[in-house]
Amino acid sequence: MLPDMQDEEETIDTPEADEPEVGQEPDHVPDHGEAMRIAEALLFAAAAPLSAEDLAGRLPEGADVDRILQDLSELYALRGVNLVRVAGKWTFRTASDLSFVLARDVVEQRRLSRAAMETLAIIAYHQPVTRAEIEEIRGVATSKGTVDTLLETGWIRLRGRRKAPGRPVTYGTTSGFLEHFGLDAIEDLPGLEELKGAGFIEGRVPSDFSVPVPSDADALREDEDPLEDEPQQPLDMHRSEAGEE
Repeated sequence: MLPDMQDEEETIDTPEADEPEVGQEPDHVPDHGEAMRIAEALLFAAAAPLSAEDLAGRLPEGADVDRILQDLSELYALRGVNLVRVAGKWTFRTASDLSFVLARDVVEQRRLSRAAMETLAIIAYHQPVTRAEIEEIRGVATSKGTVDTLLETGWIRLRGRRKAPGRPVTYGTTSGFLEHFGLDAIEDLPGLEELKGAGFIEGRVPSDFSVPVPSDADALREDEDPLEDEPQQPLDMHRSEAGEE
């Protein structure tokens, strides 16, 4: 005679199907190749460089933006256009060795005077800097017109006011300066050895000579006050351009 069958059914414990395991990736991971195509289209169509955050907001959710940018950079490294990072953002630029091909199509900007170039360089390396400090470094007067020209280009900006008698305006560079000169950050400006190698500094250099380490941080320094809500004029409006070299 067969043994009695147990009335109770055996139960088998199974994990809940809808409960993800610890460390498990989400069910839907966007296709990397498709995300690259979207990013490529966005960068080509953009009128200005895009940040990683700009791209992340327009790519499929979960897309690996850093990997996408790295892969696009490698993909275009040997092509006629390169994906480069300027002022902390990303854009396509003509390959540097092919710039001569498009030279005739570039709208030539007004050439800056020697005084303007010197002033721009001093602001870039010594910012925040006042007009009086620029004149002290250059050794000659700096006209209002020179500062106005640099403000019009969008390469320099009014930062604040020095905590000193007369509360003179302080100047600094902008992201437009970095974009125009193809720099990712102000720290990419050439140092002493690079300037020597490029021929900008010739002969023996004094032992105490050094090139400042530039910084364009937005935060005001301890010796600066905010501009407040006052008309943004370059500085002494009554000074003439006479005497500038």
